[in-house]
Amino acid sequence: MSQQKARSEPSLAYAWFVVAILMVAYVFSFVDRQILNLLVGPIRRDLGISDTQMSLLMGFSFAIFYTFLGIPLGRLADSRSRRGLIAAGVVLWSVMTALCGTAKVYWQMFLYRIGVGVGEAALSPAAYSMIADYFPPEKRSTAISVYGMGIYLGAGLAFVLGGLVIQFVTKQGAVDLPVIGMTHPWQFVFLLLGAAGIVFSLAFTLVREPPRHGVLVAGSVPFGEVVAYLWRNRRTVLCHNLGFAMIAFVSYGGGAWIPSFFIRVYGVAPGTVGIVYGLIVMIGGCAGIVFGGRLADYWLRQGKTDAALRVGIWAAALSAAAHGLLLVVPSVTLAWVFLGPAVFFLAMPFGAAPAAIQEIVPSRMRGQASAIYLFVVNLLGLGVGPTAVALLTDYVFHDDQAVRWSILIIAAIGSASAVALLVAGLRPYRETLERLHSARS
Repeated sequence: MSQQKARSEPSLAYAWFVVAILMVAYVFSFVDRQILNLLVGPIRRDLGISDTQMSLLMGFSFAIFYTFLGIPLGRLADSRSRRGLIAAGVVLWSVMTALCGTAKVYWQMFLYRIGVGVGEAALSPAAYSMIADYFPPEKRSTAISVYGMGIYLGAGLAFVLGGLVIQFVTKQGAVDLPVIGMTHPWQFVFLLLGAAGIVFSLAFTLVREPPRHGVLVAGSVPFGEVVAYLWRNRRTVLCHNLGFAMIAFVSYGGGAWIPSFFIRVYGVAPGTVGIVYGLIVMIGGCAGIVFGGRLADYWLRQGKTDAALRVGIWAAALSAAAHGLLLVVPSVTLAWVFLGPAVFFLAMPFGAAPAAIQEIVPSRMRGQASAIYLFVVNLLGLGVGPTAVALLTDYVFHDDQAVRWSILIIAAIGSASAVALLVAGLRPYRETLERLHSARS
């Protein structure tokens, strides 16, 4: 019996191989969603839109279906092939990304961005659930943090790729493509990304579905039962989800407009912003999320069962200080210097936070609970954050140059709210863990 179980359990090396493939999928998803942030100028010009309309393409159009479809897709992740679900999602969002490259008017771009969100909603609930079944609890924060590096590799690559393309096509101009015809440089970027994602989806033929651990019954847990469990632990869930959502609110809100801050306030060329900002996001973000995950695992081994929330508290406080310096210093060089710590601290909790969800719910509920967490985080972070900054710039300051103060206000509000919520959630989180461990024993 033990030999049969050993044969069915994947090796640790293979588990990390799967994490690597999932991370690359996450890279593609973030390149596809974040590339817009560097292309604000040409897209606004060619579609004839405002900052607020642009922010809806960055966040709301993507987030509305990404968040709402995450819950039914999380249910599928609890009962169906997670590998197949992710592969189908990669194909769908890549096709919709390519279609963004054919958009001629605003409403077309808006609808295609919704389609990108629909496809990407399949990824993270299933990925979190797979990783939780591949790794023991004391290694999950690190494993999910490595997967989460895709956020920063993808966002960074989006800016670097966008910067290089902008520099190239400034000389080349529009591209005449077969069937499609004359294509603006920013449209060519979307077409290229979509084609690459479709080719990458073939990598999931190398991934095996892991056995589900702790499963006593077949089938998916009814959603009502999931809601009832979460309601019984509502203080834990609300403080956790809303606390980390406010950090995401700062991250997405600031991240969407930091390139425009450097372009508008300091007059840095868009191509240069893309390359420098992209490298800072890749290096600082990857270092931050892995550091945060390893710190959470270390504190967990020391007996601090609320380690993930502690990481979030420190991340919110330190990132607020870094943003304050970044946005008020008198020189562009100092602004670039302080951007690194701001990115690092904001990245710290986003491996530990989803790992914590895997710990406080029964294993059959992981996909659905993760989807609810992502619903809250992405609705407030991605759906509201970029638009909140744009609304302040357009309707409070009435000045494109004031984007620095809009970002600063959002960073202060979001960080303070995150600290308050996560501190309030420390004891309820520990109590939920104790009840769940008692029920299992």
